[in-house]
Amino acid sequence: MEAKLAEVIAELDASAFDVSFTGFDAEEIDALMNILVEEGVKIVFTSAGNPKTWTGFLKGHGIKVAHVVSSSKFAVKCEQAGVDAIVAEGFEAGGHNGREETTTLCLIPAVRRATTLPLIAAGGIGTGNAMLATFALGAEGVQIGTRFALTEESSAHENFKQLCLNLNEGDTKLLLKKLSPTRLVKGEFTTAVEEAEARGASAEEMKELLGKGRSKKGIFEGNLQEGELEIGQVASLFREMQTVSEVMKEIMEDFRKGMEKIQLAL
Repeated sequence: MEAKLAEVIAELDASAFDVSFTGFDAEEIDALMNILVEEGVKIVFTSAGNPKTWTGFLKGHGIKVAHVVSSSKFAVKCEQAGVDAIVAEGFEAGGHNGREETTTLCLIPAVRRATTLPLIAAGGIGTGNAMLATFALGAEGVQIGTRFALTEESSAHENFKQLCLNLNEGDTKLLLKKLSPTRLVKGEFTTAVEEAEARGASAEEMKELLGKGRSKKGIFEGNLQEGELEIGQVASLFREMQTVSEVMKEIMEDFRKGMEKIQLAL
């Protein structure tokens, strides 16, 4: 992991992108953080852990820190920890979610009321109109995952992309709540998870069922039967695989058209 991170950063302009870390229990986390400093990365997004753990270290090296939260309570803790910005993520989002199950529509104004820090909205955002809506609720930026995970440039496996581009509303579900609530595409693995949860399986039993590397098996290796397939609800809006450039252009055009429509209605 250390060598791969250093290799990727070395190939790119460190000032032109951010690095995102989920959780703080990885064995190599100390070494990874030091690589960010050594390579001159300017922005780091952290999540699923105490924001105090790394914020001081990163900011001490001139790095801006944004932390992902799922409630206004944790947003306040982030501000107290000294982060530079907050990402408020509603439970429409793919992958790991908060336990509150608060939608983005309800979460953004609650977090906006609780903190004065720059606010980035996440969860269920894949269009310019959705971005415009979150701005109206108090956000100053958006974090988009699902839409870009399904682009031509994405490193996700083709099988995974094609599956997600054919999803409908209700084809994902929030599961694994005894471990870390995670939104998954319904399928063979999620059926096994639901059956285990229905019979009251313990957290240890769920860990054994999940195993290691299951998300890699599904998302990056394309095993749609045994893999853990993480994607957001917003995937159901898209049917065509596009390039990142096409997605960006479409989002910004829709945003501008939405702004004009609202102005005409006033």
